[in-house]
Amino acid sequence: MRMLSEMTARTREWHRPMVFFTGAMAVMAVVSALGMLFDSRTLAGEPIWQKDFDFALSIGMYCLTWAWLTSMLPRGRRTASWVSTALVALLSVEYILLTVQIIRGQRSHFNKSTDLNSALGNVMGISAGLILVGSLVLAFVFVFVPVGDPADRWAIRLGALLSVAGMAFGPMMGAATPQQQAAKAAGTWDGIQGAHSVGVADGSGPLMPITGWSETGGDLRIPHLVGLHALQALPVLVLLLVLGSRWVPKLRSSVVRARLVGVGAVGWAGLLAIVGWQALRGQPLIHPDALTLGAFGLLVALVVVLAGLVLVLSKPVRAEATAALTAA
Repeated sequence: MRMLSEMTARTREWHRPMVFFTGAMAVMAVVSALGMLFDSRTLAGEPIWQKDFDFALSIGMYCLTWAWLTSMLPRGRRTASWVSTALVALLSVEYILLTVQIIRGQRSHFNKSTDLNSALGNVMGISAGLILVGSLVLAFVFVFVPVGDPADRWAIRLGALLSVAGMAFGPMMGAATPQQQAAKAAGTWDGIQGAHSVGVADGSGPLMPITGWSETGGDLRIPHLVGLHALQALPVLVLLLVLGSRWVPKLRSSVVRARLVGVGAVGWAGLLAIVGWQALRGQPLIHPDALTLGAFGLLVALVVVLAGLVLVLSKPVRAEATAALTAA
């Protein structure tokens, strides 16, 4: 699998701004973790530094992944480099404003309580929208520029597109909830427009440890996260398939691995759809109803059947292909 064999060889070609920003996010993850330990303030039911920590981890993984992937492009690298640099600038704006609001003790998202809070929120919203567009551009660069073997390129393409699909849940959170609309009509609105929770107010009731997801209502951050990290999940699947080829000879074929990546993408897309559907129905992740469990069971069965068909119907790997894989 060329994608991983070239990984260390190309580290000097990784997109530098993305790499440096990954380092900055690693530092901020430590800073925000210390903030959670020593700053007792809470906001919307969570430790006030929780969001800063979560964003640092997620942004760091995002930047490190794209820094690596763009180095693999045989052409179109200049376009990818410009887009990646723009994404670093936009992510910097997003994270700096997030941290400023934490220091001020204010909610960074959905906050229309003052002109300043509204203006900062609008800037963050515009930045997030442009980040989605930039990510889509990078995804399409990989759609039109072949990279690595078939399994590699489909893992990158499908992972990138699913990542953008996960980002699309972000704008959904900005719409006023029915409770907020009623408060506006009654003149009791507190200046918060939008929410990541569905069916309950943000921060109300018990929250799941570490994630802070609601235990009593839906949470749109769950499909947002699941979609975002398809960008890492599908390349990891390719790695696991390559490792598994030591024991399953049919996995030595890049075509078979590519088909299984397609099956994995179907499974990940199905998982994204199920957790998104669950959240939009106001249902907590840890309390699924029969419909959710049934949908998940059908998805698992579909993935198992498709993967089985790929393996059963694929032809045995020729000796020269096995030798080539071993030499690689």
